[in-house]
Amino acid sequence: MLDLGYIAAGGALGSILRFELNRWLTAMLGSALPWGTILINIGGSFAIGLSAALFAGRAGAAIPLEARQFVLVGLCGGFTTFSSFSLQTLSLIQAGEPGRALLNVGLSVVLCLAGVCLGYALPGTLAALSPHAGA
Repeated sequence: MLDLGYIAAGGALGSILRFELNRWLTAMLGSALPWGTILINIGGSFAIGLSAALFAGRAGAAIPLEARQFVLVGLCGGFTTFSSFSLQTLSLIQAGEPGRALLNVGLSVVLCLAGVCLGYALPGTLAALSPHAGA
């Protein structure tokens, strides 16, 4: 039951971060496309990939399960916005903007997959570049 508390706390924090960042990004970039959601999903995909890679490494074994659940399930789960993405895509279709809807889907899928791949690869790349890598 304690696990749920960590997940809920991470989810609450992630949701608040998503809400505020989306509001700021929409004000900065406009609303022709749901840029806030697209960029949040890319960033969230990167963050969950990076976190998963860090938790999978030797150092990750020392990180308590509750901390991993807080970050991966709670924080990243609350921060990313796939349900918002889906609703916004439907809204674009209903508004007679199928091209923008398709662009939203394409950008989101390709760039979020790239984000998770880059996030997952980053720790290994940084470790290889470290002057202590061979030591």
